[in-house]
Amino acid sequence: MTGSFPLNAWYAAAWDAEVGRTLLSRTICNRKMVLYRRTDGLPAALEDACWHRLVPLSIGSLVGDDVRCGYHGLVFAPNGRCTHMPSQETINPSACVRAFPVVERHRFVWVWPGDPALADPALIPPLPWLDDPEWAGDGAMTEVKADYRLVIDNLMDLTHETFVHGSSIGNAALAEAPFEAFHGERTARVERWVLDQPAPPFWAGQLGHDGPADRWQIINFLAPATIYLEVGVAPAGTGAPEGDRSQGVDMRVIHLPTPSTDRTCYYFWAHMRNYRVHDQGQTRRVLAAGGGIMAEDELVIEAQQRAIDDHPDHVFYNLNIDAGSMWARRAIDRMIAAEVAAPIAVAAE
Repeated sequence: MTGSFPLNAWYAAAWDAEVGRTLLSRTICNRKMVLYRRTDGLPAALEDACWHRLVPLSIGSLVGDDVRCGYHGLVFAPNGRCTHMPSQETINPSACVRAFPVVERHRFVWVWPGDPALADPALIPPLPWLDDPEWAGDGAMTEVKADYRLVIDNLMDLTHETFVHGSSIGNAALAEAPFEAFHGERTARVERWVLDQPAPPFWAGQLGHDGPADRWQIINFLAPATIYLEVGVAPAGTGAPEGDRSQGVDMRVIHLPTPSTDRTCYYFWAHMRNYRVHDQGQTRRVLAAGGGIMAEDELVIEAQQRAIDDHPDHVFYNLNIDAGSMWARRAIDRMIAAEVAAPIAVAAE
């Protein structure tokens, strides 16, 4: 078991559109998997290594609901059991690969790399905006060469927008605005309001208003790897801080940094909005802007990972702005500690 991520959790492994009738290779929490859809449309996830000679099943082929190894032709059902061996009628009863619990929800395919007996679908993070017809938007995924927790650190402290994203969503007022931080057993939350200040370029464009604006950033974290942001702007003095955001524009920005290995992650993200929901052009423009913002984050986070690798004994000190990331990391650490106390069962079905 690695020390950087819990295994008893649901992780986004792919966008739903990525998983089809071809074999998709993904590594989640150091577990190599092959994902595909059965003939009834439901997703399946198997260990990406043939029982016979460990050749990746992802370079094989589909036979109905089963995966056939591309080396010697062994066939494995969605539950991991071997259903065919070449040149023999008797199948070795030990011939199986691990089948991972998998659920499709909120436009993602989620996998559980830990103890399958604990894989309760009710624990999948609620992200209702991705399914709600009152909200529109889209997202993407990028592979980041960094510990997934560095992505979480980046998101739990958005003062970096002033310096990393100054041409789009950041401005000087943001870095100096006060904030509040809250936490629970598996949650952390950071709230910040920037009142009666010019909106940065991206938000001014969304609002269609160049005058003073009230801006909100509410960061919500659920361990181990789910963050959604409540973000938006409204003309100053129209009631947003008191709860009336109707005069402004409101977004939910979903961030799912799924650990792949100890030093890499799949960074899924989506920008969902509750205005101009039938404007596909607006969806494309927001998606393009979001991609540019994510590229700026990726550059900084990967550079940070390289520096950490170069300075393995360096001790980090926290500032006030690190409160959210501190609580997030503590929540992750508690999940890991619980697994250390109760070893995970990994037997195939």
